[in-house]
Amino acid sequence: MLLLVSSGLCAVYQTMPRSALAETTTGVKAYHIPAQALSTALTTFGQQAHRQVSADPKILDGHQSPALNGNFTEQEALARLLAGSGLTGRVSGNVVSVSAISNITLGPVRVGGSVTRQDPTGPGVGYVAESTMAGTKTDTPIMEIPNSISVVTKQLMADQQPQNVAQALRYSPGIMAESEGTYGNGSARGADTGIMQRGFNTSQFVDGLMTNSTSAGETAFLERIEVVNGPASVMYGQTTPGGMIAMSLKKPTENPLHQVSVGFGNWGRYEATFDVSDKINKSGNVRYRIAGIGVTQGTQVDHVDYHRVGILPSITWDIDEKTSLSLLGMYMYTPGEGVASQYPRVGTLFPDPSGRTISRSTFLGEPNWNTMSDKDAMFEYQFKHKFNKYINFSQVFRWENSDRNQRTTYWDGNLSTSEIALQPNLYHTNTNTVGMDARLFGEFSVGNVKNTWIVGSDFRQYKYNSNYMIDNNEPTLDVYNTRYDYSPCFTWNHGGCQLNGYVYNSSYFQEGVYFQDQIKWKGLSILLGGREDWVNFKIKDNKSYTNQNTDNVKTLLSDNTKTPEPAHAFTWRAGLVYQFKFGLAPYFSYSTSFIPQISRNYQGQPFAPLTGSQLEAGIKYKFPHKDILLTAAAFHINEDHYLITDLVHPNFSADAGRVRSQGFEVAANANVTKNLKVVASYTYTDIRYAKSNLTDQRYNPHTSSFYGNDISESGMSVPDIPRNMFSFFADYTFHSSVMRGFGVNFGSRYTGFTYADDVESFKTRPYVLFDAGAHYDFGQAISTLKGLRMQLSMSNLANTYYETMCSHGVCYLGQGRRVYGNLTYNW
Repeated sequence: MLLLVSSGLCAVYQTMPRSALAETTTGVKAYHIPAQALSTALTTFGQQAHRQVSADPKILDGHQSPALNGNFTEQEALARLLAGSGLTGRVSGNVVSVSAISNITLGPVRVGGSVTRQDPTGPGVGYVAESTMAGTKTDTPIMEIPNSISVVTKQLMADQQPQNVAQALRYSPGIMAESEGTYGNGSARGADTGIMQRGFNTSQFVDGLMTNSTSAGETAFLERIEVVNGPASVMYGQTTPGGMIAMSLKKPTENPLHQVSVGFGNWGRYEATFDVSDKINKSGNVRYRIAGIGVTQGTQVDHVDYHRVGILPSITWDIDEKTSLSLLGMYMYTPGEGVASQYPRVGTLFPDPSGRTISRSTFLGEPNWNTMSDKDAMFEYQFKHKFNKYINFSQVFRWENSDRNQRTTYWDGNLSTSEIALQPNLYHTNTNTVGMDARLFGEFSVGNVKNTWIVGSDFRQYKYNSNYMIDNNEPTLDVYNTRYDYSPCFTWNHGGCQLNGYVYNSSYFQEGVYFQDQIKWKGLSILLGGREDWVNFKIKDNKSYTNQNTDNVKTLLSDNTKTPEPAHAFTWRAGLVYQFKFGLAPYFSYSTSFIPQISRNYQGQPFAPLTGSQLEAGIKYKFPHKDILLTAAAFHINEDHYLITDLVHPNFSADAGRVRSQGFEVAANANVTKNLKVVASYTYTDIRYAKSNLTDQRYNPHTSSFYGNDISESGMSVPDIPRNMFSFFADYTFHSSVMRGFGVNFGSRYTGFTYADDVESFKTRPYVLFDAGAHYDFGQAISTLKGLRMQLSMSNLANTYYETMCSHGVCYLGQGRRVYGNLTYNW
């Protein structure tokens, strides 16, 4: 119904008389401004346009403006006044902001203690974003939201040059960004990147809708990334209590944007990108943007390559002052994304008896059976309409499809300290998602009490289809003297093949209805919200086949096709923030989450959804009239209905478990001066099995054997989650003397030890990594090279050898020294 309503609104506006549209969209006025100093001309422009002009006097010094006489729209008049100055301007509401053109689209420039309101889905300013849509689905200052939210701005991504979302989140509080999902090859993987948030797996959302697309990790198409720590189910449905990652795709800009870039790096990386946005018609109410990327490279692992091409076109139509429609499409083809993931624990975390360590470049697989290709397609529209000052309507719809074909081999056990067994597999998956979120929202006041309300509904139809085969004729490999000679055997009607096959086709439909009210009285802000979700599952096929030890036969071993019962849950949250006039804002909140479970107990009854709850208290401090934001948060999370072993029926699970995560985070995002930008964070996370009837033996990693009696997992730390993480990154750009236009940056990341099993038998090693880079703006020294920028970025500068996580048998190796440089031109 909401989709039909929005489509109807579009149709109504399309049939409006052209004269009526012209009155609301063109805004043509007569201007008479003589040629003079640009600062004076902008003042006169503000008077004639009846707008407030916001600009830093320093960037206006020395610039002259041409004469302006005639009838123009405000944006056209502003563009003519700024022509040839190297500056750009934007009309937003009653404010005109002027800033210097940079290599990325930034927000407004702060002047005299006031600033135009930032776009809550835009790139931010420097390393600081002041408002967000992710936390409340309304344009809300971060200072008014009673939970921890951090933003990776476009400038921060430009300075660090991450190649996927996990790398972009390395300096974010509460995030363990890279575990097994990175596969050691540094490719731009999507929603399967192994990101952990406050100790739990996280979910990724693009423009407010959950995504499972492998293309979600392509930073070349993102405007910003937001980390919402803590339960987010009230706004987004089924999410873990750790939080969610929100990403915003690039959309047409109000000011023209033209950018091309070529890049290079170690492991044979070559990259080309472009990003162009401009108006389509004369008035500028129809604009386009198109971004693209092509990249090819090897990786730190022999025989593993990575290739990708992708394009993201979009169009925005400002139908009138109150109505806007944006259409986005995306296609991504990744023909090369080989896997290099697991390494034996002996030879990585611990040297082998001869003292040898496995090189990061060693490929533990079969080169002739190591391909992974992805095809991703997406269509999205965003519709907005303002009925009046009290009621607004917004709708986002997206269709996405991902197809993956995989021929790989995995570690399947140690045969000795130097020889391993490999498990070849043939794998095809297809995922298809249709999602929509529609909401009514607005503001009203009762006396001195301001209410920002929202009521909405969303749905998600997700389909997953997979076919999986494994070859039980497992090849072996000497990890110190690799000799590859595997011949694939994946034919059912072949007596020499010993295959197991699996077919799994499932889908679910999730629908939710939510409401929220943000109540503000003087410095006090109160947030209240609730949501009801319904989830219906459908499992079409859940079968396993074999032709092991048989000739020309495919035998059905099992057919476990069972459709789980529908699930539903109510989640809610409440919080309050008090903002003092000197910039301090203490807050407190309580929130809940849920995730449905599809398994059943021994009686065939479905389990209740995983439910989480969190208490969070913290403080935020925004330096008055400066872009410096400091935050601190302490949290206590319980997740219930964690499944544990049924002691009476050990082949089934029982519902009694609880996982508890508690800790605190401290973070800083600061544009300290015009020259210096800084981000820093510290995270302490203590996550344990608070309640469990599972037991296990302790493991001796030196003898590769278990010892002692079984002990309870209750009270033990959840493996692979570091207690302590610290990061710091700073960028300094020179604006004077002979170094003008040159900048340098440096960062450090510390990750503490993690336990490798469920009974704290042994630990992985802590590690410290260093990042560094430099950039140079040629236009600062040579006017004819204006818009040309060169950059060099290096991660893991010392080429530290480290493991991101380990278990009894295997470890995952982190990425070694990565060097990447690019040359970017803007005009």
